[in-house]
Amino acid sequence: MAGKIASFVVLCIVAAAHCAEALTCTEVDAYLKDCVPFLTKTGLLGTCCDGVKKLDAVATTTTDRQSACTCLKAAGETIIGLDWSRIGDLPSACGVNLPYTITADIDCSKVV
Repeated sequence: MAGKIASFVVLCIVAAAHCAEALTCTEVDAYLKDCVPFLTKTGLLGTCCDGVKKLDAVATTTTDRQSACTCLKAAGETIIGLDWSRIGDLPSACGVNLPYTITADIDCSKVV
C-alpha cells in the first residue's frame, strides 16, 4: 500500500510540474513567425492574426503571459527594422484584447 501511495505522489508531482511549465520562446516564435513581415513593414498582416489568436488561447496563466512577453522583447531586440508601434497595435488589429500594451520597455514581470 505504501508503494502505491508513493507512486501516486510522484505522479502528482510530475503532473503538477508539467502543468507549471511556461511557454518557451520557441513556441512563441512559432506562433508569431508570420507576423514578422507586418512588424518590419515589409508585408501585410496575412495569417499573422491566426498565430496571435492561438498564442492568446494558450497563454492562459500569468507565467505563460510573462514568458510570452519576455520572448517578444528578446525577439524585438534581434529583428532588424522592427516597428514597436506595430507590435503594440497587433493585438487589437487581430481582435485580441490585452490589458497592457507591448512596448520595448514593458516590465514583463508586471504582466498578469
